[in-house]
Amino acid sequence: MIKHRGRLAALVASVVVVAGAMVSAPVGQALPAGSGLDAQFVDTHNGPQQYPNVFIEWDVPITMSDGTVLKANVYHPAGADGRPIAEPTPTIVNMTPYTKLVSNIADSALAVPGLSELLLPVLQNLDFTPFGYSTLSDMMNALPGGAARTFGVDRNLIRGGYTQVVVDVRGTGFSQGTWQVFGEREQLDGVEVVDWAAQQAWSNGKIGMSGISYSGINQLHTAQRQPEALKAIFPIVPGSDLIRDVAAPGGALGIGFIPAWLLAVDGAKLLPDMVSILTGRFDWTWLADRVRDPFTFFNVLIAALTTPTVDQIPPEMASILDDESALRTAWVGQPDQVRVPTFLYGGWHDIFTYSTPRIYNAVEVPAEQKKLVMGDVYHVTVSSGNGQPGGPAPLDALQRAWFDKWLKGIDNGIDRYEPVTLWQQGSEQWTTDVAFPRPGMQHRRLYLDGASSGTAPGARYDGSLVGSPGAAQRVSVDPSLATICSRDAAQGTAGLVPLPDICVEDARISEGAALTFTSAPVTEPTRISGSIAAHLNTVLDATDGYWTVTVNDVAPDGRSTVWTQGQLMASLRAVDDSRSMRSANGDYTDPYPFLTLDTRQPVVPGEPTTIDIGIRATDGVLLPGHRLRVDIFASNFPSGIPLRPLLNESGLRTQHLELDPARPSWINVPMDTDPGW
Repeated sequence: MIKHRGRLAALVASVVVVAGAMVSAPVGQALPAGSGLDAQFVDTHNGPQQYPNVFIEWDVPITMSDGTVLKANVYHPAGADGRPIAEPTPTIVNMTPYTKLVSNIADSALAVPGLSELLLPVLQNLDFTPFGYSTLSDMMNALPGGAARTFGVDRNLIRGGYTQVVVDVRGTGFSQGTWQVFGEREQLDGVEVVDWAAQQAWSNGKIGMSGISYSGINQLHTAQRQPEALKAIFPIVPGSDLIRDVAAPGGALGIGFIPAWLLAVDGAKLLPDMVSILTGRFDWTWLADRVRDPFTFFNVLIAALTTPTVDQIPPEMASILDDESALRTAWVGQPDQVRVPTFLYGGWHDIFTYSTPRIYNAVEVPAEQKKLVMGDVYHVTVSSGNGQPGGPAPLDALQRAWFDKWLKGIDNGIDRYEPVTLWQQGSEQWTTDVAFPRPGMQHRRLYLDGASSGTAPGARYDGSLVGSPGAAQRVSVDPSLATICSRDAAQGTAGLVPLPDICVEDARISEGAALTFTSAPVTEPTRISGSIAAHLNTVLDATDGYWTVTVNDVAPDGRSTVWTQGQLMASLRAVDDSRSMRSANGDYTDPYPFLTLDTRQPVVPGEPTTIDIGIRATDGVLLPGHRLRVDIFASNFPSGIPLRPLLNESGLRTQHLELDPARPSWINVPMDTDPGW
């Protein structure tokens, strides 16, 4: 995806310049290829380091306040003799549920002399685009983009004068206890590990945190508790509202990701410490904890898939559908309580796209102390495109610069890095700006109209997207498995399965199961930046149904590219206005559904029911001749599947959209120009 788009960036940019577009900067400020700061950060991180070697302490015990012992590998800078240096250093903490054994294996492979120098350029240049699998190229490009070293251990960072501590989260890896999955006790562990690291003789008391995904989320959980020693964080693809991000977005189970993820963590935590067995130091408490809870959360997953009715939902599942339960409360982060420099990296098609921009805007620190980079990536292709011409530096180099500034006080310019660096969809290039959403956006209603646009002959229904409501009409759509071939499928499965480009780069196959509404073409570059909301007047033949909405860029040749999406169970449509956002005209821009059993409202079959669906924030530009399209589906497998009791109530019946000028349906879109539709 990034590879072949990168080659088009210069051509697209030149066309825009010729059209005079750059005079008013309609597509954002392009990031200069090989920009000075990025090149400087790469040189610092990849060049000669202060210390030649790394010394590792294995399975260091860290006792928590409740007596549970976590296990950590501690990586020290070492001299030519291989012994750890005597001077205390800043310390970087990474707390992982994927076992520090995995981090060590990855580190050991990259530490083989000459291997990374040989392997990373090869991976960076692998291009499967001619075979129709650009997502596979992106997976290969994640390693040279910095994902490998930011996931666990970065030897260049350590040799540059940092101690790195990789800790198995409570109940995972070799650590004792029961895996809490971001619970209150686990969050307290983060604070206690930071405090422990600050008090060690090898630490100078200044602590940073790093890591990807789960390790990014627990950085935020730790930072919001404000431990004194924590001075900076670098969360990569983090979430902050886990129900809405990935567990049950819109009230539908994230079936494409959750089962595989639970299996990976629960399986890895059962791997014993073979060294301790061979040396007679086996941790029997660890074994007792694993016997007590071998498969965390699988009971809830099974209940979500098998419970036939709402009345039969078991307590464990009910707690997830109760916004006042301890677990549900713990899953909603408080990024507004973060008070340390924060560098965020996310992706427009990541499973945590909903949260990452919200975190950036919520963190309350001076502008120079927070940065946002949003790439065109899925969860497992994180950092693909970083380090490429015209793009930001690899994540490991950016992370090094961030810690050098805020833990060592080095004036390297990272504080002067642009506030936001965004891969702009449509122009297919990296751009920078002062904020996200970009300044100058105004939300506009675009109505769903029954008149044919003439642009979607293969769709279930071809309608129009217009500036005023049209004639009354009912259109219908059925649940379908066509969404298996879609960008939603790639996003919902975290990109673990590299789908072909005919699915992820073009929605026309999946649109065979969609109601499509397409605008007239724009005549000038039209930027869209921020969150989008869909307001739908629906009718169901059952007491529940499942709606999915995508927002697409349609090229002159008919290609329909999904930029973003949202979804919602009809019975969970109740909105928490205190947490929602609206535009100046009062329309929702980011409706925040309760997603609780207490607020559930079964639909009355046959009666019109208004549903407001939040669509994840995005950033892109419609180039002249391109159109905006809304696709509406009655299903979204495998990205999501209704919880079994709600699925049973829906009966997988046909769902209807009422196009009624008295009660119109629309989307509320942030645009920088009025396209005159």
